[in-house]
Amino acid sequence: MTHPTSRTEAPPARPECVALVHGFLANSMMLAVLAHRLRRHGYRTDPWGYRNMCCSLMVHAERFADDLRKLDADPSVGKLHLVTHSMGCIIARASLDLFRPRKLGRFVMLAPPNRGSFVARAAAGTLGRFFRPVEELSTADDSLVNALPMPQGVDIGVIAAGRDALVSAESTRPDVPHDHVTIQCLHSSLLFRRDAAEMVAAFLRDGRFPAAVVPSRQEPRHGLQS
Repeated sequence: MTHPTSRTEAPPARPECVALVHGFLANSMMLAVLAHRLRRHGYRTDPWGYRNMCCSLMVHAERFADDLRKLDADPSVGKLHLVTHSMGCIIARASLDLFRPRKLGRFVMLAPPNRGSFVARAAAGTLGRFFRPVEELSTADDSLVNALPMPQGVDIGVIAAGRDALVSAESTRPDVPHDHVTIQCLHSSLLFRRDAAEMVAAFLRDGRFPAAVVPSRQEPRHGLQS
């Protein structure tokens, strides 16, 4: 009598989750287009927002770290990626210094002021009294952004905006190994461009941007600065 061979079926793969964070003077609705495009690539998305633009960005970093703890403990989540824009990149950097998820995957930064914003430095003396992140994001050597440690041991991809009026190309580069690409658009247009979303998805999948990048010819109407 022949007995059927017993098989142990592999458990279904858990979806990879992308936590998204917006920039200064923006809101989580601005992440909707990018989140939708990433979901079409099979990712679960978790847009995260904040409203208080006057308190230190470290207040938001602590809250985001709490959100990362919950996602990291969620048994339905596989890898946990970060995709952030502008000041959201610095909030995420600070959060990873407070809590490092066991499931941490890759980290994509869109127009990040990793070494500060020259606009923030110019406005720090006036607006910094009312909006603390303006002072914290200054290019000054002793600013918060320049004192924060950079995440180590994680694949980092940076997409810069070629016509960015807030962050210089040099300032987008972190002082750790990373992949870098530039799209000729405005600071916040990166959130709405299809080519930017495709580059984000490619980096999350492969840990690098496509070798041949062909920029889109037409600038979308979402040319907001944040």
